[in-house]
Amino acid sequence: MTSTEAPVAVTMGEPAGIGPDITVTAWARRAELSLPPLLVVGDPDVLVRRACALGLDVTVERVDSPMAALALSGGALPVLPLAAAAPVTAGTLDPRNAGLVLEAIERAVALALDGEVSAVVTNPIHKHVLYGAGFRHPGHTEFLAELARAAGREADPVMMLMAQGLRTVPVTIHIPVKDIPGALTAEAIVAQTRIVARDLARSFAIPRPRIAVTGLNPHAGENGSLGTEERDIVEPALERLRADGLDVRGPLPADTVFHEEARATYDVCMCMYHDQALIPVKMLGFHDGVNCTLGLPFLRTSPDHGTALALAGTGGANPSSLVAALRAARDMAVAAHRGSISAAGR
Repeated sequence: MTSTEAPVAVTMGEPAGIGPDITVTAWARRAELSLPPLLVVGDPDVLVRRACALGLDVTVERVDSPMAALALSGGALPVLPLAAAAPVTAGTLDPRNAGLVLEAIERAVALALDGEVSAVVTNPIHKHVLYGAGFRHPGHTEFLAELARAAGREADPVMMLMAQGLRTVPVTIHIPVKDIPGALTAEAIVAQTRIVARDLARSFAIPRPRIAVTGLNPHAGENGSLGTEERDIVEPALERLRADGLDVRGPLPADTVFHEEARATYDVCMCMYHDQALIPVKMLGFHDGVNCTLGLPFLRTSPDHGTALALAGTGGANPSSLVAALRAARDMAVAAHRGSISAAGR
C-alpha cells in the first residue's frame, strides 16, 4: 500500500462538538465532494447517534486497521473504534471524555508514523476540557509534535493557514499583542521560513517557493519612523534567508500584501503575528479555510475553526473546512509521493 493509496486518518475531536457532525455530513456527500478514502478514529456509537440526529443515511463500520478500511464495500464509514468514558450529549462538555480525544490523536499519529495512513486530519478539540484532565500543551500542534518526538522523530511544527490559494504563516501565534515585539526574533523568522520553504517543495510541488515577508509595524516601519523592528529584526533575517538561496521579499506593509494582484506574486506570506496571518485567510475563505502543520514527520491538516458547541447536533455545522482539509491532505500526500519517487530516481 503506497502513501497515496492509504486512507486519511480523521480524528473525531471533541465528541460533544461539531467534529462528529461535519464528519458524517461530509461522508454522506463523499461522492459529490470527491473525498479521499478515510479512516475515522473515535467512538462509532457517537457517530451513529449524530448521523441519526442529523437525519443522515450513514452506515458506520468498525475496522481494526487502515487496510480493513480500504477493503470495505457498500459505502460504510470505516471507524477505528475507541470508547467514550461517559455518555456524549451534543453541545455539553464532559471532562471524563478527555481521554477519548487524546487517544484518538495518539492512535492516528502512530498510524501516520508507521506509514499506514497517508495523512492525519484532526477535528477540533476543546482545550479547556483537556486541561482539566491534565493536558499540559498549549494546543493541538504542540501535542502532535511531542508524540512525534517521543517516537524518535524530529518535529519543528509551523502553522500555515490556507484558503482560496492564499497561504500565510504567523511567526508568533497565541500571545498578547503587547508581547509580540519582545517575542519576535530574527532566529524565529529564519527557522520557520526555512521549514516552510522545505515543506512547500516536499508536499506542495513548489520547488522554489516565492516567499513574501511582512513587517510588524504600519507601513513596515516607514524607515524607522513607525518602529524599528523591521530594521533590527526582519531585514537581518531576510539577509540570512537570501544567503541560503531562498526567494524572499520584504519587509512588506501588511495592508498592501493581500489584495488580488499582490497575492499572485508569491506562494506563501510569512506574517509577524496571529491576526496579521489569519484575518486575510478568513476573509477569503471563512468556511473553507485549512490549518496545515508543516515541520512534522507526517502530513497534518485540520479545519480552521473550533468545536462550535452551540451548533453540535443541530444540523447547522458547515463541513466545508473539513472537506477542504481532507482534499488538501490528499493533494499533499500525492505531491510528497511523487517527490519521493523523483528523488529516488536521481
